[in-house]
Amino acid sequence: MNVPADLKYTNDHEWLRVDGDVATIGITEFAQGELGDIVYVEIETEGETLDREEVFGTVEAVKTVSDLFMPVSGEILEFNSALEAKPETVNEDAYGEGWMIKVKMSDPSELDALLDATAYGELIG
Repeated sequence: MNVPADLKYTNDHEWLRVDGDVATIGITEFAQGELGDIVYVEIETEGETLDREEVFGTVEAVKTVSDLFMPVSGEILEFNSALEAKPETVNEDAYGEGWMIKVKMSDPSELDALLDATAYGELIG
């Protein structure tokens, strides 16, 4: 299972790549594998400011629909609109082109509560 060392992770299987005060967020390779073939990504919160652990969208797979939770508080700057036409990109490249949102973090200290790659690897076994 691919767990890049340069990312932060949540217990809900989201990943974050931090660049200054902006975090790019997606779901992990483990999560997309558990969900199966992703057929739709719905994110209607672009431009909104949400608190940590609030739902920012949903991902729909053949088997189920799952909520997506904010790993950190902040304003959603951008949604990866390419996922509207090709939601399967999340399955194909979870840590790259399959990213979901970019967030301007309002409290970067919240990153301290997230998992590093080693801890996430232990979580998923």
